[in-house]
Amino acid sequence: MAVSQFSAATSTGRSEALLTRSGLLGGGLGSRGSKSKVLLMRTWISRPVTVRRSFSVNNVSSDPKQKLKDPITQEEASTAHSSFTPDAASIASSIKYHAEFTPLFSPERFELPKAFFATAQSVRDALIINWNATYDYYEKLNVKQAYYLSMEFLQGRALLNAIGNLELTGAYAEALRNLGHKLEHVAIQEPDAALGNGGLGRLASCFLDSLATLNYPAWGYGLRYKYGLFKQRITKDGQEEVAEDWLEMGNPWEIVRNDVSYPVKFYGKVASGSDGKRHWIGGEDIKAVACDVPIPGYKTKTTINLRLWSTKALSEDFDLYAFNAGDHTKAYEALANAEKICYILYPGDESMEGKVLRLKQQYTLCSASLQDIIARFERRSGANVRWEEFPEKVAVQMNDTHPTLCIPELMRILIDLKGLSWKEAWNITQRTVAYTNHTVLPEALEKWSLELMQKLLPRHVEIIEMIDEELIHTIVSEYGTADYEFLEKKLKEMRILENVDLPSAFADLFVKLKPKESPVVVPSEEVENSEDAVEPIDEEDGSEKKVTQETKMELPEPVPEPPKRVHMANLCVVGGHAVNGVAEIHSEIVKDEVFNAFFKLWPEKFQNKTNGVTPRRWIHFCNPELSKIVTDWIGSEDWVLNIEKLAELRKFTDNEDLQTQWRAAKRNNKLKVVSFLKERTGYSVSPDAMFDIQVKRIHEYKRQLLNILGIVYRYKEMKEMSVAERKSKFVPRVCIFGGKAFSTYVQAKRIVKFITDVGATVNHDPEIGDLLKVVFVPDYNVSVAELLIPASDLSQHISTAGMEASGTSNMKFAMNGCILIGTLDGANVEIRQEVGVENFFLFGAKAHEIAGLRKQRAEGKFVPDPRFEEVKEFVRSGVFGSYDYDELIGSLEGNEGFGCADYFLVGKDFPSYIECQEKVDETYQDQKRWTRMSILNTAGSYKFSSDRTIHEYAKDIWNIEPVKLL
Repeated sequence: MAVSQFSAATSTGRSEALLTRSGLLGGGLGSRGSKSKVLLMRTWISRPVTVRRSFSVNNVSSDPKQKLKDPITQEEASTAHSSFTPDAASIASSIKYHAEFTPLFSPERFELPKAFFATAQSVRDALIINWNATYDYYEKLNVKQAYYLSMEFLQGRALLNAIGNLELTGAYAEALRNLGHKLEHVAIQEPDAALGNGGLGRLASCFLDSLATLNYPAWGYGLRYKYGLFKQRITKDGQEEVAEDWLEMGNPWEIVRNDVSYPVKFYGKVASGSDGKRHWIGGEDIKAVACDVPIPGYKTKTTINLRLWSTKALSEDFDLYAFNAGDHTKAYEALANAEKICYILYPGDESMEGKVLRLKQQYTLCSASLQDIIARFERRSGANVRWEEFPEKVAVQMNDTHPTLCIPELMRILIDLKGLSWKEAWNITQRTVAYTNHTVLPEALEKWSLELMQKLLPRHVEIIEMIDEELIHTIVSEYGTADYEFLEKKLKEMRILENVDLPSAFADLFVKLKPKESPVVVPSEEVENSEDAVEPIDEEDGSEKKVTQETKMELPEPVPEPPKRVHMANLCVVGGHAVNGVAEIHSEIVKDEVFNAFFKLWPEKFQNKTNGVTPRRWIHFCNPELSKIVTDWIGSEDWVLNIEKLAELRKFTDNEDLQTQWRAAKRNNKLKVVSFLKERTGYSVSPDAMFDIQVKRIHEYKRQLLNILGIVYRYKEMKEMSVAERKSKFVPRVCIFGGKAFSTYVQAKRIVKFITDVGATVNHDPEIGDLLKVVFVPDYNVSVAELLIPASDLSQHISTAGMEASGTSNMKFAMNGCILIGTLDGANVEIRQEVGVENFFLFGAKAHEIAGLRKQRAEGKFVPDPRFEEVKEFVRSGVFGSYDYDELIGSLEGNEGFGCADYFLVGKDFPSYIECQEKVDETYQDQKRWTRMSILNTAGSYKFSSDRTIHEYAKDIWNIEPVKLL
């Protein structure tokens, strides 16, 4: 947009904006209590409205010293919200105001980055109104509130989602058009918030959307990572990592709450005071500062909060003397130690420094969040704080084991700071906290070094030791002492402290119970006491060796002590009132294998809560063309809120008009991806090919390796055929991969390198042309997913059965009419049931078979399929370049040992997989049948909405009710 054009557009509103800013035309967001006429939003100045009071940003603060302000009435909240709906003119005025008076850019131009920030700040103004009214109302009612603690929130871009939920998409598009820009061009200026990596974080974000939409009182708590996980670059050497830059230009959605901060302590020691209480003193102190991000619900005024913590040290910790003496590193050391806690998501933990940093991150999240929650509870309780009512007002959900320290931290605060007894605190904690398990992988069920935790969090270790002792008492009471071996087995399975001596209260008991070992009697003739006894020939010099008493006294090598560790998952189960898996098959594995001993002890704790995804972001906003088709055929847009209405599509599956529209929408989405892939990777692909997509975190159990080896087999077959044979057997495919390999996960990075090498060869093979393309999309994130998923024909969810807890990308693909190929793992099982078994391409071993198959492998009984052996030799032939793939291919060979023996059963499932892919080709050639399957996938996906999941959490675990502003 030309400078003169924007200046002309701005000049007419400049004086009004200045008056608004100064408060002469309205109370704005900073005043409360005034009954005079004010502007509801100081920046939407074109249409002043009358409201009974304005709302203060500071209302969302959790300052425990702040008195509970006179809450607005429900009538006042309704009046404030219903006074007007902003139109394009008032929105344009708001954008112009922020472009001039909330400047992050020079004033000369109104280019796209500046337009994005001004637009986002305009939207944020609207969100703050709803946000403050929501929490005024919660404060007035003193409702029970759920708090979702997660190390990850994979939000994606916020602009289109926010204006869509506010039902202002059309108005914002018109306003920006009048200012010389297109909404879609402005929206893509927003970087994805680098607050997560995979399904764990995306699930948390879907949950926040559903909580707001369904009007449940809830907050999310996380950390504000400055550099995210990493930005992925793909080079000739494979994946490279660089720091994320999402905050370099600032974040227009967040509000830093400098008045909301809490102390967080590390190290130090624990001492007993004169009052008999334990006091955690000394050590390293930092400050956690709140940064709030509003989360709007869809077609509701409810706007909830994601509170992110950033960390810093006090200014007084800057060593001015050292700085002036030239020791700048030492001067800044305390500040750097505090700030780096929130630098990176999942810092590498190969080193001790990395382990310390990860544990600091987890404790910071838990401590700051619980201090904040408790301050809010105390404030809402007023003068009469009744701690026994805490679980009736607060529900804390731990998203996986990362927030486990919530349990000892809540105990510490209640006992050490609030003066409660152990029994009272333990009862409150167990009734407040619940745990979601997301994995069966042993490495993801965190176990922390006891020594490290004792140094970093000494008071928490004392509390954990007492919880462990409580657990031992419970186990002994439940199972008795008659069977020592059985009791010992239970303790080994269930104790929180691993390889740690029993507490003194039980040590004597177990000494008495332990069966006495019978002495080993050696026959006298075998005992040789003679000093002249002769051993066999010495292997080195052939001489006879005389055995002396000294040579007989050689001792065996000492066996190293096993490491003492804290089993965080066991602590979660013991300390919480509910444990849930995230898919039916996963929850059964949790009960039957992962926590079987706990399930037998406390069966009432265990539940299933199958994951879900928000239909707003994952079909309504990201796939508007398909969304319109669904609305037209169902007859209303009600399905966006009541997604069970998607099932009504089933009665139209064979309708030719619907099928034609359906295919046209898919092709239009593919055209967008064609342009994107050309821009991002340089590869040209055909929109008429099948788009076959696997996008997820790179991990051996997710089996991207199986996918790419299947592609290699297809390529090898093509090369051995004539042109006519190729075209008759294979449909054209574009095979798209995306996902990040953790920076220290060497084998995963080898897989990325292999995929890109295969692509570089196949995509430049003139004999193959458009019949096969292989593309790895760098830096996969939510925004890329929103582009790829609507364009997908086939999606691969091919993890080793029993290893994927649930998955959520499978739900997003099905919701967008994509057909899945996969194993009976995670949510695949339920998706297949709902969409129809004939509309899901199934292959592979079943979960209950896996242990037996690994045993067979170890015994040398596995016979690989000849086609699998051919593919491995083809890779080793060098057709995909000079890179040495022996380590990668070697992992699929051998019968036992670390890093080999095909632990994830790629070779076992390979023949079943390629035969299933042949069925995919055959089915895709019948486009009418394929489209019918596609429609049935969308129709059957209604059960995988996060709205359903949140209703179940609210009812079964949190015991909270919707609270809606009228």
